[in-house]
Amino acid sequence: MKNDEKRSTRSFNEVFRKDLKSERFRKVYAQELARLRIARQIREIRTKKKLTQKAVAQKARMPQSVIARIESGKHSISLDTLGRIASVLKKEIQLV
Repeated sequence: MKNDEKRSTRSFNEVFRKDLKSERFRKVYAQELARLRIARQIREIRTKKKLTQKAVAQKARMPQSVIARIESGKHSISLDTLGRIASVLKKEIQLV
């Protein structure tokens, strides 16, 4: 088997374990997980309070598309934006 073929047959878990050995990768991966957790929490809290994206956006003085992009997990969020959304949802931001 050629080297190219061997590389292409490695499983995701094998590649992931190798990447986790890198301190830089672990740091970026942790940041990405934190961003995704925030997006999920915003969506869960909003829906539990029976608020639409549009209602949250209006109260936070921003376009509904901002809420949609954040909740999709594909976009980052500024601290200012997070603070405004947290205020609408009556939640505090805590650093741990």
